[in-house]
Amino acid sequence: MSGMSKIVKTITSIAFPFVMIYGLYVILHGHLTPGGGFQGGAVVASACAMIVVAFGSIWTMKKIKENQLSILESIGAIGFIVFAFLGLIILFDNSGIFFKNVFANSVYLFGQSVEYASTTANINTAGTLPLMNIAVGLKVIAGLFVIVLVMAYASNKIKERGD
Repeated sequence: MSGMSKIVKTITSIAFPFVMIYGLYVILHGHLTPGGGFQGGAVVASACAMIVVAFGSIWTMKKIKENQLSILESIGAIGFIVFAFLGLIILFDNSGIFFKNVFANSVYLFGQSVEYASTTANINTAGTLPLMNIAVGLKVIAGLFVIVLVMAYASNKIKERGD
């Protein structure tokens, strides 16, 4: 893919930040609203795919290296595993539970005292869930984007060869 017209590139440059912000919003608010790490990661990856379509795979591969995406995906996987084991390590009530939401409704969350009402949808009430959503989001963003990027790059190379 060599890139599209100037109009497509301009519209993509304008729309890209908005789609990215919306995807990050879905990741960070997944415990309060429908969505989460996977859904938000797919939205962000689609914004990155929009860049590949508009500017071309060669241009995109010059800007973003495949090993950078591999590192991002590994950080997401390791982060998710660490948060899953956090319930076994941190024992507030002497019960080690795998995938336990250890900081939910805790006054020690983010170093501040939080008063909870039963009907408030406060981002601090989620404990480790937003952190797990971020980890899943990183993994999904990197995984889906590298798939799109490699497929676009391979199709470009096949087109150049004439097959």
